Amino acid sequence: MNAAAPTSVLQSASPVAYIEQLGQRAKLAARGMAKASTAAKNQALLHTAQLIEQSVDELSQANIKDVEAARAKGLEPAFVDRLILSDKVMASMVEGLRQVAGLNDPVGEISELRKQPSGIEVGKMRVPLGVVAIVYESRPNVTIDAAALCIKSGNATILRGGSEAFHSNQALANLIRAGLAAAGLPADSVQVIDTTDRAVVGALLQAESYIDVVVPRGGKSLVERVSREARVPVIKHLDGICHVYIDDTADQAMAIRIADNAKTQRYSPCNTMETLLVARSIAPQVLPPLCKIYIEKGVELRGDEATVNLLGLHGIAAIAATEDDWRTEYLAPILAIRIVENLDEAIDHITTYGSAHTDSIITQHHGNAMRFLREVDSASVMINASTRFADGFEFGLGAEIGISTNKLHARGPVGLEGLTSQKYVVFGHGEIRS
Repeated sequence: MNAAAPTSVLQSASPVAYIEQLGQRAKLAARGMAKASTAAKNQALLHTAQLIEQSVDELSQANIKDVEAARAKGLEPAFVDRLILSDKVMASMVEGLRQVAGLNDPVGEISELRKQPSGIEVGKMRVPLGVVAIVYESRPNVTIDAAALCIKSGNATILRGGSEAFHSNQALANLIRAGLAAAGLPADSVQVIDTTDRAVVGALLQAESYIDVVVPRGGKSLVERVSREARVPVIKHLDGICHVYIDDTADQAMAIRIADNAKTQRYSPCNTMETLLVARSIAPQVLPPLCKIYIEKGVELRGDEATVNLLGLHGIAAIAATEDDWRTEYLAPILAIRIVENLDEAIDHITTYGSAHTDSIITQHHGNAMRFLREVDSASVMINASTRFADGFEFGLGAEIGISTNKLHARGPVGLEGLTSQKYVVFGHGEIRS
């Protein structure tokens, strides 16, 4: 395992020089990963899983350093909890590695092959992106998740985890690199930055000679910084202001069930509903029973004037919503509710206030459903389903590296295919252009 440890970098090296060294190694490793066989990549993942199982005590000791330091700094208990590499978390990392090993390998897949009048055959081949930089916070298990997806998709990666998980990330990095080496793959395919200097992140984001794409995983401030400073393409989403619109033709029982789940199944994920839109004609039938469920679950309701008045008639308290409420990702038991006249007004609201993440319509009207799919310009658009399904696992991708609201390259949950690109390939038989 020690043989796979990264070559040390002089502490006196500037952030730019440090990233240049990592970038040069990553570029070289990316060439090896691009030609790696599926069997070798799977072997690396499975061997890493075994090493984690064999290194529980070592990982726990490294993790204790991070947890104790976080507590000494007075960080919030919820934050500290996300740092802990419990037995359950480590078992989940092992299972995740094995699941990724079981996924289909997209690299080398040829599609859309068509014979042209000239006789040549033209198609597209799926290929790795190259070097993927991933900047993330707190949870050390992201080190394993991100590395696994990059390995399987044939990429090299430079990982920069949060300083609060420094020791845990370094311990995990050593195991990943050992797994790569055991499979005969370049250990430098996965490099975890071994300094907490924030200036290194800035250097990483501007290393366009070495980095092909950067993926931020974390809070809004992190994503904003990466988007603002990066000189390389960024795969990201900033906010998850997700909507559910209950159409006037909706099945009421279905609408209540979906809108409840979309908000209360979990409050913190980015695919949780933050604003509920209800057609005026169906609001008196749907909103009172639905909002009683929300109140019982401790959800604070903020509504437009029509919503506040309607709920008041049923003894349900709602706060008057402000303009900011329509633009807020609460990530908490708070819900904004607006009664709209019809589908047109619902789409206008989503277009004005949405974040292009995930939006859903509850309807029994096929034409309205199809209009919603076409006209709502979000990464995931749904009919009669909870927004909580906007997830790589639920979409059948097996795993994801994040959600993208970009319009170019990857959009929605980013799995193995999102970490690859396509190039044209031509099969000829001696043809020449006349």
